[in-house]
Amino acid sequence: MSQSSSLEPTTSMQIEATDEEINGQQEKQTANIIDLQSEQADISTQPTVTTHRVVVTNQLESCTSKAEQQEYLSNYNLNQDRLFHRVELNKVLWEVPQRYKELRPLGAGSYGLVSSAKDTSEQMKVAIKRLARPFQSAIHAKRTYRELTLLAHMKHENVIGLLDVFSPCKSFLEFNDVYMVTHLMGADLGGIIKTQRLSDDHIQFLTYQMLRGLKYIHSAGIIHRDLKPSNIAVNEDCELKVLDFGLARHTEAEMTGYVATRWYRAPEIMLNWMRYNQTVDIWSVGCIMAELITSRTLFPGKDHIDQLLRIMTLCGTPDTDFMRKITSEDARNYVRTLPVMRRRNFYEIFAGANPLAIDLLDQMLKLDSDLRPTAEQALAHPYLAQYADPNDEPTASALYDESFEDQDYTVDDWKRLIWKEIVTFKMANPG
Repeated sequence: MSQSSSLEPTTSMQIEATDEEINGQQEKQTANIIDLQSEQADISTQPTVTTHRVVVTNQLESCTSKAEQQEYLSNYNLNQDRLFHRVELNKVLWEVPQRYKELRPLGAGSYGLVSSAKDTSEQMKVAIKRLARPFQSAIHAKRTYRELTLLAHMKHENVIGLLDVFSPCKSFLEFNDVYMVTHLMGADLGGIIKTQRLSDDHIQFLTYQMLRGLKYIHSAGIIHRDLKPSNIAVNEDCELKVLDFGLARHTEAEMTGYVATRWYRAPEIMLNWMRYNQTVDIWSVGCIMAELITSRTLFPGKDHIDQLLRIMTLCGTPDTDFMRKITSEDARNYVRTLPVMRRRNFYEIFAGANPLAIDLLDQMLKLDSDLRPTAEQALAHPYLAQYADPNDEPTASALYDESFEDQDYTVDDWKRLIWKEIVTFKMANPG
């Protein structure tokens, strides 16, 4: 989906984002991920980036053991070819590379602070996330490692990815701060739905991009698990990116029921409690797509029980085959207390919408996850034919390695892994 791609929306397909919507989405980027007064950091002149990168790579390759490599990385001067400046934002000191100018605070959350900035090297707006207490505990450090490696793995137009990661600390012994840089996006779908009635063309293009991003995410062996309008960013040209991988886990990992925001949560997450597959994200896309069509939340459950009841009122109660798949005895017993409900006619529920859109919705919102399409199959649906191009719907080049999830490391262990990720990212992306 490059600038010259046929997927580029026309002027009539543009969405105008209000300042309020943009601010709302920029604050959201705090959970996925300043030039006031700059002070030059005291850093000496260094060799050129190209020479330095070759030297570092050769040094690493020359290490004959993990211990030697670890010692080399620990002593590695991360910022010997970078100049930093310091800025105070909301009484917090930020220290960032000089390439990032015009920094402005955007928001704060439990996991960090976010600022907008201009990347003067690439002449583009970016979001910089300064992680809060990344090494406060082993849990915090593991979360930091997860977020960093997930963002670094994502290289797709419709998925937020890592543009840069840095620390003002020169060596591992000083290492205490982590900053991550991503694209700065505009409004999120939640804000757009509240303020604008979308055309069918808009809905097609947005749904296509969500599924295109999901195809890539799923091909990496990852389930997002928390898709919702506020986690879908859209710019003024209707270009979309999937955000916030805080809950994302590998398909082989043990899974728990309490994950995605309730309104967009697939029924099997609540009924199964153990393992589920990537089509939980397809269910979420169906819920979001329905909201794009009607401007209303499809299943606004007040609590866990009310959520299930609303879903089954529309989609029907589980049949015998589906009941056998529910591993939780408590969940099965609850379902048996419900009156038998038939699946409603989606063409009546969504009367007035494009019939092809309704057909795709009907497929994505199947109660039985085995009957839902994959992202790749959904992309081939006739409703999306205007944009579909299998040759321009890339998959990940490699599976995401989540073997670390089973490790019970100390804070220092996680810290060393994160330091290594930052160093190796710097080697691959000098500047």
